[in-house]
Amino acid sequence: MKEKVKISIDLMGGENSPNKTLEGIDLFIKRNKKPDDCFFYLFGDKKIVDEKIKKISLIKNNYELIDTKIIVSDDLSPLSAIKKGKGSSMWNAIESQNSLGSDISLSAGNTGVFLVMSKMILKTLEGVDKPALAGLWPNKKKNMNVVLDLGANVECSEKNLVDFSEMGSALYQSLNPSEKAKVALLNIGSEEIKGTELLKNTYSKLKILDSMGDFEFVGYIEGNQITDSKSNVVVTDGFSGNIALKTAEGTANFLIDNLKQALSSSILSKFSTIFSYFALKQFKNKLDPRKYNGAIFLGLNGPVVKSHGGTDALGFSYSLELCYKIAKGNMMKKIKENLNHIKKIKDEEK
Repeated sequence: MKEKVKISIDLMGGENSPNKTLEGIDLFIKRNKKPDDCFFYLFGDKKIVDEKIKKISLIKNNYELIDTKIIVSDDLSPLSAIKKGKGSSMWNAIESQNSLGSDISLSAGNTGVFLVMSKMILKTLEGVDKPALAGLWPNKKKNMNVVLDLGANVECSEKNLVDFSEMGSALYQSLNPSEKAKVALLNIGSEEIKGTELLKNTYSKLKILDSMGDFEFVGYIEGNQITDSKSNVVVTDGFSGNIALKTAEGTANFLIDNLKQALSSSILSKFSTIFSYFALKQFKNKLDPRKYNGAIFLGLNGPVVKSHGGTDALGFSYSLELCYKIAKGNMMKKIKENLNHIKKIKDEEK
């Protein structure tokens, strides 16, 4: 009998929880039709959750509900969370990787607190100075790009960017086992002579690492090329990455809002909408942020995924799907193998 993927979920974090988290579990199981392939460790208030969970028919006996009364509020600072958050649904969901052998942890709660707790409980991988926050972006093909760092580290060294490249590649290949990771550095130009000394030094090191086979290094890309298919792993510092992320989100919302206005501005435009219904639906689905929900904290001794706090049940179901793919794709094993290649090259240089 094959071993199940064990996923730990903070049921109480984020807006409209535990309703959306439980509905998200239900949607994930129905969409993937694999109710017997997962086991869920669920952390939440038993009095609130017990009756609701019985409505998820396909979950059957593939879960354990751990009664957890303490909830991390959205306005709690990371420092306060260290004092008050121990024993909360968020804390226990992360800690279960140590105590229950869970493969991965998921929460839609307070982002800053979640990252601090994860680092405290799981500790940083040997050789990694700074963990990175990675996200998924749509591209011109049907799959998605991995982009990191998205805000965990405002300042980065060339070592950090090299680590991010190896960890991002491992993440991409765990999600897309049949594809090669193609790494690019985000820069102000695609020519080798452009960019800071930090980027130029990182460029040289990634060209050497290319020969190890973990990824193909395709050089620099600019911000307007992130969604192209030249690369599928985009590496940058957290400052630039977060600005790029917020810019992309704002642009997507701007396009969708203006398209809605244009299509409802006159009787003729409303009538034309009928004929272009399927094309418009496809356009909306491609830009639907719920399908790319879930930021992955890389560089710890266990994988954790942060769902957007304001997402709905559908968005949460996609972050759960991301957890499933990461665990199923053996991401942690791939990360450790990739990081060992960095060490090997360093030893050869001595």
